[in-house]
Amino acid sequence: MQKNASDMSRDKIRVLIVDDSASVRTTLTAILSDDPDIEVMGTAADPYLAAEKIRQEIPDVLFLDIEMPRMDGLTFLKKIMAQRPIPVVVCSSLASEKSEVMMEALAAGAVDVITKPRVDTKQFLTESRMLICDVAKAAGHARVKSGARRQPKPAPTVEAKHLADIVIPPISESRAASLKRAIPTTAPIVAIGASTGGTEALAAILTRLPAQSPGILIVQHMPEKFTAAFASRLNGLCAVEVREAADGDLVMPGRVLIAPGGRHMLLNRQGSRYTVAIRDGQYVCRHRPSVDVLFRSVAQNAGANAMGVILTGMGDDGARGLLEMRQMGSYTIAQDEETSIVFGMPREAIELGAAVKIVPLNKVVDDILRSTAAATQTGRIAS
Repeated sequence: MQKNASDMSRDKIRVLIVDDSASVRTTLTAILSDDPDIEVMGTAADPYLAAEKIRQEIPDVLFLDIEMPRMDGLTFLKKIMAQRPIPVVVCSSLASEKSEVMMEALAAGAVDVITKPRVDTKQFLTESRMLICDVAKAAGHARVKSGARRQPKPAPTVEAKHLADIVIPPISESRAASLKRAIPTTAPIVAIGASTGGTEALAAILTRLPAQSPGILIVQHMPEKFTAAFASRLNGLCAVEVREAADGDLVMPGRVLIAPGGRHMLLNRQGSRYTVAIRDGQYVCRHRPSVDVLFRSVAQNAGANAMGVILTGMGDDGARGLLEMRQMGSYTIAQDEETSIVFGMPREAIELGAAVKIVPLNKVVDDILRSTAAATQTGRIAS
């Protein structure tokens, strides 16, 4: 039986845009409406007008500006989360001084934060279009405080996406065999990848770690200028040192390095030390930084001396890289469906056979500490 127009409309992710700028509302509407899986159900110039629209029909996703007349977006977000939780994506201008507010919005329940679309060049507009639509779809399938989660539709056909090969070539068979035989002479490390819902998942993990935890590398999909504020926020909450990674930073116990937004992060080995390289480059799996890029570099340079963790997020970034880590002897885990805000990235990794173990969020720290502690006795991270 064929679906009618109303049924087909309900299959789409319905978005309400709240922004006091008419040009931003127009641009976002044009970008989102161009995607066959998304429908813009309306726009509003301030939270009071948005509340009227929500009373008439509840959107699947709310795109929300922060600085608006009559009521700021952060206050409106908190009211929504207290009264009728729905997935909220905070849409902000690219400004360092606003990044702390973005962190507060994520802590208040926003599922993601993006920068307002850039239209100054064709490349930036294309990248903005891709990221905005991907974030809307991820938010549309997110579980918020109500516990409800939209069931994902079959993956739509998308334009060809670059894989990690474009940044870092696959390892040779001889190098792989040599690495598998080698006895690690450095401290064990942990690589973590996350996307939608990852900011709070990472906070839950890192705040439980003791000061002398293994060195940790993180890729969290987040716009440039916001990762520094995210790292700073976590650094103030954690016993470990948390910082936005810089090129050449040393990976060491008690230190957590977060890939800067808009740039890839790779692991390098220099003698008995690990360092990171920060690189520009094309989007990989529709992201920059890419989890796949980090995981592949860890597989090639650390092997069985590393542990890989893939957390909540939409899409498949990190699944192939986690499989490569497992194939090189790394211990790998994926967050379970019940505790994931969006069970996309973990699901893809699990279906590929990349995860040795599937664990709830509250057990990830126990797994990290148990597995890496074993490495000090055996020279290999234990599964």
